[in-house]
Amino acid sequence: MKPDKLRESITANDVAELAGVSRWTVNRAFKPDASISSESRRKVLEAADQLGYTPDLIAASLASDRSNLVSLLIDDFSNPHKLVMMERLTRILRHSGWGTLLVNTLDEDDAALALVNARQHRVDAAVLIGSQFSESILAAAGGAQQVKKLILFARYSADPGTISVCCDDKAAMESIADHVISRGFSHPVFIAGPQTQSAHLMRKETFLKRWQDAKGKQAAFAPVETYDPQIAYREVTRYLSGLERSEWPDILVCENDALAMGAIDAVRHEFGLRVPDDIAVTGFDDTPVAANPNYRLTTYRQPITAMAEGLVDVLRGEYDPDALSRFIGRLVVRESA
Repeated sequence: MKPDKLRESITANDVAELAGVSRWTVNRAFKPDASISSESRRKVLEAADQLGYTPDLIAASLASDRSNLVSLLIDDFSNPHKLVMMERLTRILRHSGWGTLLVNTLDEDDAALALVNARQHRVDAAVLIGSQFSESILAAAGGAQQVKKLILFARYSADPGTISVCCDDKAAMESIADHVISRGFSHPVFIAGPQTQSAHLMRKETFLKRWQDAKGKQAAFAPVETYDPQIAYREVTRYLSGLERSEWPDILVCENDALAMGAIDAVRHEFGLRVPDDIAVTGFDDTPVAANPNYRLTTYRQPITAMAEGLVDVLRGEYDPDALSRFIGRLVVRESA
């Protein structure tokens, strides 16, 4: 290559010339799912590395109507399970050829603006992870086609403009309910998270029905406004303080691990009780801290890797819609219940 060429921007033509291939072969080499031989891809990537060439992804997206970029809209970072999801999702998406644009959505208004921003970045999909997504936001985003694909991850929505990729909450919570029943508990209280309708979990309804069917009586529940261990601590303290000791539950069945950790801390530090001897506790998600000696939490492990791979299938357009909400994890029994 001429010396003065080194001072100019390296183009796909330069790579093609060095690799001995066409420019179109160079373009295909940087697309994960493009039809190209492994030898041709190797030549192109070696030539690109030698020249210091990187493709213009914005120009490529304008030409192909595909950006290989996914926007992740996330709220409630106080929930430790979100970090697990983030690590798994970003790793699997990157390995599969998609970059990620992370947006911390603080409230419903922020979520609506984030969807508009996602469209401006020409993302291939917006993935919603959290509870701050109302029915109106989902309907507006789908109806206006603000993004090519609107995907809810780890929650279910019946909105026809969305695609849900989630664990089978009903099967999961039935396994927890059956465990609680088999261990002989008689007075459970379900600690529920935000009572949203658009991005919904079926855990509370499933547990209450399973208990009603098995015992012929209703179980109580108490809501917590967000998946935050500190707020769960406060709400569980308030709830138990409002009961006579004879009315206290023998187990708190929590909608996720964040609530369960707050519940365990409240039982121990506010009331001086033992877990599980005085009040047992279950969670859901199996976050890394669940196995910590301070908690040893009985919980349900969501199949996050399989769900993330299902998300990739959605991005590729190769998926069975009915299977996306039927991912099955497993019950993890520890000392808390």
